[in-house]
Amino acid sequence: MIRRLLFATVLALAAVTTVATGPAQARACKYNYTCVTVFYSDSTHTTVVGEKYEDCVGEVDMWGVRSGYIEFYESPC
Repeated sequence: MIRRLLFATVLALAAVTTVATGPAQARACKYNYTCVTVFYSDSTHTTVVGEKYEDCVGEVDMWGVRSGYIEFYESPC
Protein backbone atom coordinates (compact mmCIF):
# COMPACT_ATOMS: atom_id res chain seq x y z
CA MET A 1 0.00 0.00 0.00
CA ILE A 2 2.74 2.46 0.96
CA ARG A 3 4.75 1.45 -2.09
CA ARG A 4 1.77 2.26 -4.38
CA LEU A 5 1.25 5.61 -2.70
CA LEU A 6 4.93 6.48 -3.04
CA PHE A 7 4.93 5.46 -6.71
CA ALA A 8 1.81 7.56 -7.41
CA THR A 9 3.35 10.57 -5.66
CA VAL A 10 6.59 10.30 -7.65
CA LEU A 11 4.64 9.89 -10.88
CA ALA A 12 2.49 12.94 -10.13
CA LEU A 13 5.54 15.08 -9.32
CA ALA A 14 7.22 13.99 -12.56
CA ALA A 15 4.12 14.94 -14.56
CA VAL A 16 3.90 18.38 -12.92
CA THR A 17 7.60 19.01 -13.50
CA THR A 18 7.30 18.02 -17.17
CA VAL A 19 4.29 20.28 -17.74
CA ALA A 20 5.76 23.22 -15.85
CA THR A 21 9.05 23.20 -17.76
CA GLY A 22 7.58 22.83 -21.26
CA PRO A 23 7.16 25.76 -23.65
CA ALA A 24 3.94 27.73 -23.74
CA GLN A 25 1.39 26.33 -26.15
CA ALA A 26 -0.96 28.26 -28.35
CA ARG A 27 -4.67 27.86 -27.67
CA ALA A 28 -6.85 25.97 -30.10
CA CYS A 29 -8.96 28.13 -32.38
CA LYS A 30 -12.69 27.78 -31.67
CA TYR A 31 -15.14 26.72 -34.37
CA ASN A 32 -16.36 29.66 -36.49
CA TYR A 33 -13.61 32.00 -35.24
CA THR A 34 -10.62 33.64 -36.89
CA CYS A 35 -7.46 33.29 -34.79
CA VAL A 36 -3.99 34.79 -34.92
CA THR A 37 -1.09 33.54 -32.81
CA VAL A 38 1.97 35.79 -32.75
CA PHE A 39 5.32 34.28 -31.71
CA TYR A 40 7.98 36.53 -30.13
CA SER A 41 11.70 36.02 -29.60
CA ASP A 42 11.59 36.65 -25.84
CA SER A 43 9.43 37.74 -22.92
CA THR A 44 9.61 41.44 -23.84
CA HIS A 45 7.37 40.73 -26.87
CA THR A 46 9.22 43.28 -29.02
CA THR A 47 10.56 41.10 -31.87
CA VAL A 48 8.07 38.99 -33.85
CA VAL A 49 9.63 35.76 -35.13
CA GLY A 50 6.52 34.06 -36.54
CA GLU A 51 2.77 34.09 -36.89
CA LYS A 52 -0.02 31.57 -37.34
CA TYR A 53 -3.33 32.59 -38.94
CA GLU A 54 -6.45 30.39 -38.87
CA ASP A 55 -9.50 31.54 -40.83
CA CYS A 56 -13.20 30.77 -40.40
CA VAL A 57 -13.16 27.66 -42.59
CA GLY A 58 -10.15 26.08 -40.90
CA GLU A 59 -7.43 27.10 -43.37
CA VAL A 60 -4.09 27.64 -41.63
CA ASP A 61 -1.24 29.85 -42.81
CA MET A 62 2.01 30.18 -40.88
CA TRP A 63 5.33 31.91 -41.39
CA GLY A 64 8.52 32.13 -39.32
CA VAL A 65 9.26 30.01 -36.29
CA ARG A 66 7.33 29.03 -33.18
CA SER A 67 8.54 30.07 -29.76
CA GLY A 68 7.33 29.87 -26.18
CA TYR A 69 6.45 33.58 -26.12
CA ILE A 70 3.03 34.08 -27.68
CA GLU A 71 0.03 36.35 -27.92
CA PHE A 72 -3.28 34.88 -29.06
CA TYR A 73 -6.11 36.83 -30.67
CA GLU A 74 -9.52 35.53 -31.74
CA SER A 75 -12.65 37.06 -33.24
CA PRO A 76 -15.97 35.53 -34.32
CA CYS A 77 -16.64 35.13 -38.03
